[in-house]
Amino acid sequence: MTPEAQVWTGRPSQIINLGTYVVCGLVSLTVVGAVVAIPYGFWRFLVIRCQVYELTSQRLKVHSGVLNKKTEELELYRVKDTRFDQPFLLRLFGLGNIEIVSSDSTTPVSCIPAVINGGELREQLRTLVEKRRDEKRVRLAEIE
Repeated sequence: MTPEAQVWTGRPSQIINLGTYVVCGLVSLTVVGAVVAIPYGFWRFLVIRCQVYELTSQRLKVHSGVLNKKTEELELYRVKDTRFDQPFLLRLFGLGNIEIVSSDSTTPVSCIPAVINGGELREQLRTLVEKRRDEKRVRLAEIE
């Protein structure tokens, strides 16, 4: 069995919070609004900043949480399908979302939002999934 190797590590772009930042900026023009809007905008920044996605040769690990940390793992051989999505705003910045559908009971659908070079990452993920399935001798049966 091959040892687990780290392939990619990344986090979502702060572009996800663009709407929040605009609204917080407008609301903070008043003194009362600034008391609420600035801390809220900073909190949203921290939430995205603390999300880390780690792709290894065997698993996808999702680390999240600002005050309380949580790590979720998805074994690659359980991945059924992947989808790459590029909404207009993300496409302007060269970003995209990767959606992963799996047979995992705790996280049947996972998303890696707003990552740079998402199409290439999805292809890399697909290659790793096939390689891991071959190593584990696992095949998914599709029932119609």
